[in-house]
Amino acid sequence: MSSSNLGNVVCVTGASGYIASWLVRLLLHRGYTVKATVRDPNDPKKVDHLVKLDGAKERLQLFKANLLEEGAFDSVVQGCHGVFHTASPFYHDVKDPRAELIDPALKGTLNVLNSCAKSSSLKRVVLTSSIAAVAYNGKPRTPDVVVDETWFTDADFCAKSNLWYVVSKTLAEEAAWKFVKKTTSIWLLLTQQWS
Repeated sequence: MSSSNLGNVVCVTGASGYIASWLVRLLLHRGYTVKATVRDPNDPKKVDHLVKLDGAKERLQLFKANLLEEGAFDSVVQGCHGVFHTASPFYHDVKDPRAELIDPALKGTLNVLNSCAKSSSLKRVVLTSSIAAVAYNGKPRTPDVVVDETWFTDADFCAKSNLWYVVSKTLAEEAAWKFVKKTTSIWLLLTQQWS
């Protein structure tokens, strides 16, 4: 464990998810105190793997938070040095794309960012995106095509193909960039590395 991060507090949204769980593990290992949001902190199936992590007893705090509830993250992000927003639903068999995927991803991202904008302690916000936001636009990917920052997913193209998870991640990322452009009090970093 790194002692240099002791006392630093970070928030991880959607902490029971696969990527978030590994992130929580890494942050605890590096000495951070982690405020972890989950839908139901009393559901052992969703949180047992987190509370069993090394350092969890001393430095893991579980919070109930609903992506669709405005202000649900306000108190959680207060006092945090950084926020990792990983929460976003992923389902294969979608009955109502708007309710099950798009609103939680889009409105959830904006709710988390609005909470972050209210916090004076934050130094960094990390939004986990997905290859889904940059890989589906209907253009052919031949061996000579370079996929770079100009290669974004076309949400309309994906909606026509019923690629609802892809639509949700694309719209959430677009909304996050627009939010950051008009909000100077936080930074959004699309990165996998925390320095």
